[in-house]
Amino acid sequence: MTVLATLTHVTAELGGRTVLRDVSLDVRPGEVVAVVGPNGAGKSSLLRVFAGLLQPSRGAVAFSGRTLVDIAAAERACSIAYLPQLRSIHWPLAVREIVKLGRLPHQAMGRTTPARDAAAVTVAMTAMDVAGFAERSVLALSGGEQARVLAARALAQEPQLLIADEPTAGLDLAHQFALATVLRARATAGVACLVALHDLSLAARVADRVVMMAAGQIAAVGTAREVLTSARIAAVYGVEMQVMTVGDAMVFVPHAS
Repeated sequence: MTVLATLTHVTAELGGRTVLRDVSLDVRPGEVVAVVGPNGAGKSSLLRVFAGLLQPSRGAVAFSGRTLVDIAAAERACSIAYLPQLRSIHWPLAVREIVKLGRLPHQAMGRTTPARDAAAVTVAMTAMDVAGFAERSVLALSGGEQARVLAARALAQEPQLLIADEPTAGLDLAHQFALATVLRARATAGVACLVALHDLSLAARVADRVVMMAAGQIAAVGTAREVLTSARIAAVYGVEMQVMTVGDAMVFVPHAS
């Protein structure tokens, strides 16, 4: 399978602290890669390096066969969408106007038409179940509803690489599963999806590959069943878990203390 984005022996610092150590990873079109690990493991830093928002002190970052830093910011914005972990909205705009912001990179590069913009916005709002309040001020929405609006904005961008840091945070159960379905659909359409998740069951459900991080390094990469074992969870998270299968789904149950 063709590789879209690659980190090669990347080390990165943030605030004088090493947050990634000699990390190598590739992401391919048509797959969902879930990044898991405890707080401070380096998940967000990994995603930010892929997005070009955190420059490594050593190593290389490539996108579509080109060094990422050599790609102009406007061109990167057409190809890479990034949904950060910390999400806040300060503008009293209608939901539709917020989602339409995802089309700005394509408009700036002359790579779209008004009809395509409108279609992309409608598809994204429908996918994230926010079309019903498209004309409402985003500031009048709940936190979970705002999270869905920002996810819709990222989807409307129609990126080749969709990067999302804990996109299910604040979402109710139904919309968590809906988002997982959206990610799978986008991957089926050829998008590469790189997603940090705390919910191991959801990661197992949605991901083609799981990347487990620990102390700024990759502890394991593989399918959910290869990576999310009781022994590895105990070693990385410090929690004893029983890994069970219910139907086709993996379920993680902590041992009673």
